[in-house]
Amino acid sequence: MLRLRHMSQDIGDFVPPSCELLGLGEPTHGEPAFGWVRNDLFDRLTGLGFRSIALEIDRVAALAVDDYVQGGPGSLDDVMRDGFSHGWGGFAPNRALVAWLREHNATRPPEDRLTFHGFDAPTENTTAPSPRAYLEHARDHLGLDLDLAGLLGDDERWHHTDAIMDPARSPGATPEAEKARVIADDLLARLHERAPESPRAAWSRAKTHLTAGIALLRYHRQAAIPLDQGARIRLLLATRDAIMAENLFAIRDAETRRGRTLVFSHNLHLKKTPSTWEMRGTSMTWHGAGEIVASLWGDRYAFIASSLGRSAALGLGDPPAGTYEDDLGGRFATWGLTTTMPSGLTRTDTTPPMGYFPLAADTLDGADALLHVADGTSLRR
Repeated sequence: MLRLRHMSQDIGDFVPPSCELLGLGEPTHGEPAFGWVRNDLFDRLTGLGFRSIALEIDRVAALAVDDYVQGGPGSLDDVMRDGFSHGWGGFAPNRALVAWLREHNATRPPEDRLTFHGFDAPTENTTAPSPRAYLEHARDHLGLDLDLAGLLGDDERWHHTDAIMDPARSPGATPEAEKARVIADDLLARLHERAPESPRAAWSRAKTHLTAGIALLRYHRQAAIPLDQGARIRLLLATRDAIMAENLFAIRDAETRRGRTLVFSHNLHLKKTPSTWEMRGTSMTWHGAGEIVASLWGDRYAFIASSLGRSAALGLGDPPAGTYEDDLGGRFATWGLTTTMPSGLTRTDTTPPMGYFPLAADTLDGADALLHVADGTSLRR
């Protein structure tokens, strides 16, 4: 059981009947309370037909996590190290979630087990790997003779920070990269042509690797465009979110007959309105994954935004009077859900090192509900 105390509300009251994909946002990656609340809510959501969860981690790496929670070999330590990108395998709520999923599935038939997904691209903020290994997985699945290592060259030239931050150093627009994009498209066509010859699980795994490789070729191509740094970062943020949206559509395609899906990520990725990020005095706006999904799926997608009052982990104090978080703090002593959106102003007592994105009107706009954590410390395990 992953349930917390203090939860007196029924999560079913906040999930529209039409919802197939429920986005649960978090306003920061640095406050563990949101991971604990996520675990609690997913436990409860399984009673409403939810059979899968997707986190903001590399989709290919996360295949190892799902293998483990389905009862596969290996240790919890290994899967937390190898199956989570961004270093998030070290977060206690994530470890508890994976351990619980394996225990939950152990006594159930395959059709009733819970599945685990990542929906992010295999990138970090300033680096992205070579597409070689991802394309080679599909090549090997198809039994083709292609020298992708000879074509794409040393992996480090793709993975180096300069390959993303300096367009002149990017291999994304080289003749070799363009040839690899054509080959990848041919591989995808061949994969579909030969689908009847493959076991479904192996075919799906090959497609997941191949689409990740194609996404990386696209990401590196964008990194090669000579733009000023603000426009460059905005383009890469938009490209990453488009990849996230594609991955969510693919996950739902795989899960649609089994049940509904909870997706957990930052508010910026899941909100139904354009995402905006202020960085070094530059404001960048782009269409996030949630906005893309909502525009195509309508009420099949629902979004619960999140906010935070105070947090010892972030060094965040009580919200100033008159802010959205102050209004919510008057309603919830610990944490809670509401469909009555707060009134007030966006708080200005935060700093970039805290990593907290305060509630703003554009986050609330279109949200189906709001989760507020009054004090992160009160939800420690």
